[in-house]
Amino acid sequence: MPGTYTHSFDTPRYKGDVTVHTGLFINNEWVDPVEGGSIEVINPTTGKHITTVSAAGPKDVDLAVDAAAKAFKTTWGLHTPGTERGRLLNKLCDLFEQRMDEFSALEALDTGKIFDKARHIDIKLTLDVFRYYAGWADKVQGKTIETNEHKLAYTRHEPFGVCGQIIPWNFPLMMLSWKVGPALATGNTIVLKPSELTPLTALKFAELIVEAGFPPGVVNILNGYGPVAGQAISEHQKIAKVAFTGSTLTGRKIMKAAAESNLKVVTLELGGKSPTVIFDDADLDQAVKWAAHGIYFNMGQACTAGSRIFVQEGVYDKFIDAFTGVTQYITAKTGDPFSGGMEHGPQVSQVQFDRIMSYIESGKSEGATLHIGGQQHDPASGGYFIQPTIFTDCKPDMKIVKEEIFGPVAAVMKFKTEEEAIALANDTSYGLACHVFSMNINRAIRVAHALEAGTAWVNCAQSGDVAVPFGGYKQSGIGRELGQYALDVYTQVKAVQINIGARV
Repeated sequence: MPGTYTHSFDTPRYKGDVTVHTGLFINNEWVDPVEGGSIEVINPTTGKHITTVSAAGPKDVDLAVDAAAKAFKTTWGLHTPGTERGRLLNKLCDLFEQRMDEFSALEALDTGKIFDKARHIDIKLTLDVFRYYAGWADKVQGKTIETNEHKLAYTRHEPFGVCGQIIPWNFPLMMLSWKVGPALATGNTIVLKPSELTPLTALKFAELIVEAGFPPGVVNILNGYGPVAGQAISEHQKIAKVAFTGSTLTGRKIMKAAAESNLKVVTLELGGKSPTVIFDDADLDQAVKWAAHGIYFNMGQACTAGSRIFVQEGVYDKFIDAFTGVTQYITAKTGDPFSGGMEHGPQVSQVQFDRIMSYIESGKSEGATLHIGGQQHDPASGGYFIQPTIFTDCKPDMKIVKEEIFGPVAAVMKFKTEEEAIALANDTSYGLACHVFSMNINRAIRVAHALEAGTAWVNCAQSGDVAVPFGGYKQSGIGRELGQYALDVYTQVKAVQINIGARV
């Protein structure tokens, strides 16, 4: 039988033991992988081993899909009323709410997030998302359509069946909620693969599925590597829909596998290179603070990170001075996620650390000015800490401006006119989010509408809401998550037309 792992926390922010199962969660049971396989989980704060979890292969995906398909046909799907789905989701929320500190500690351990930020952002929003979709479960409705007096026509919004879900490492539990919440509310069953880098909170979450009373097979969670388990999910003939959050490159592979198998429906939330546009008439103090939050939030490991900062020439020098001060403050508050008062933690892995450092070297070699940062922070810790970094004198064709870095690296550029700012901001293959700062509301709205992005934040940054849809333009993805819009991507519309009098 698969084992468990217990971590004993004795820190200023959390004290206590948290136990997680390390196997695969299939059909409400913990099982070992059919063909063996394991994943080493690393603490990014120290670079040291935490534990080892099982790694699923294609045969394990088959077992999980079969369990999910059986549950959909017999105990879930259209067999379970929306009121009951909502009750179970609310029960899940009650259980989760009782253990939020445990989940916060586990998330901080696994990802390197600052504990207080994990608690008040990631874990709180996870609860909010599940509560939101619990409320929607009995409100997924079609329409009655008037045609003529001889016909009754109406629509039904029906679940797809088995949904494959592949979530990233930057917001493990929150991304789980974004996918699991609407899928369960609409009656789908799930085979979910967490990132191999951060599987622990998903495994802990699986315990709540059983405790809340969900029937076996409704939710299955498989640790595994993307090229193995993720590929098997993407090309599985019995999976009707796949949802993925991650890189654009991987999104293309998933879309190809879906097309070459059973043409399953695909929703993708992919990369970004989000612009932050700051006009002369902005509240500069607020713009600086929001811009810092926009790029340094979660150590820059956010697809919406405002990594390209365009500042109008009239306030450019003042912005750089103030932005430097905020960056220095955050650098001074970089350290152990479980120490009080910290603002900035490590990158998630050695691979991610090396990738970000290579971009910093690229920026220097291509002629950008390394204004501040750009070094490893506290090398003696063994953790993957990188100083918050600002580049100035950047050009649009530089790699640090064109490519997604996914780290705490800001590229700052100067502009003159509104038209120039719009052209520079839209000069990207991505289109996930944008940020506009101006106290002229006409200009702010005009520019927000002109920028090619799925989310436009005006006079704020990285400030989402569970009721507001999220997704990308261009190569930043397909479909929407959150809000009522997410229900649409987890249902199929059936039109029913009934003859009530016509004769032939």
